[in-house]
Amino acid sequence: MEFRLVYGGPLSSSPDATEKHALRKYFHKQLKELWHKHPLLRQQAEIPGLYSKTPDNLVSYPGPGVPQFHAATGPNAKPYVEYLADNYRLGDYRFVPLVQEKHAVCSLDILFLRHEAPGHIVKRNGGDIDGRMVTLFDGLRRADKMEEVGKFIAPDADENPFFCLLEDDRSITDLHVTTDRLLLSPKPGHEINNVHLIIHVTTESISPEALFADVHMLRLGL
Repeated sequence: MEFRLVYGGPLSSSPDATEKHALRKYFHKQLKELWHKHPLLRQQAEIPGLYSKTPDNLVSYPGPGVPQFHAATGPNAKPYVEYLADNYRLGDYRFVPLVQEKHAVCSLDILFLRHEAPGHIVKRNGGDIDGRMVTLFDGLRRADKMEEVGKFIAPDADENPFFCLLEDDRSITDLHVTTDRLLLSPKPGHEINNVHLIIHVTTESISPEALFADVHMLRLGL
């Protein structure tokens, strides 16, 4: 699956937890829209069903202990995305990572516009990548401890569940960054850190129990 995320605003190389989580909130809105507009994701975000596993002694297909999701109705039925969110609880947050570490990887092709000349994405001494890119990666993954959400100790009303791109940034297997000068007038107070990003995301399944399957019989790994 391929899609693009965009960002316009401050991006610091040494942000605090609140700044990083503000990035997550920015991307959450776009990813929420993706889950409700992409044909395959929309089924899993909106069609209710029941989650179960095959018996541990099953010798026929699909085998023992295989997670399954059956489209269903009734008081206990809910969309698959709700089961997924229950698996990634953090305080009052329920995260929904699109790229789950056991089941998928992704590549990022980023157009990085800032108020600087092109280049200099890698530091001369030691070859370290620009710290702003590290900040971006943190903003694309779920928070896994409360210290990482800063002052946002509880999700907003439209952030339950909270959509993010990555369970862990180790799932980024390929990265390409193109830098250029941002020609828009800088926002007051953010002359140095203000950036515009266009992030082309390509996801790839690495597991037969990955996300994309027939919603009437989803073999999914929770």
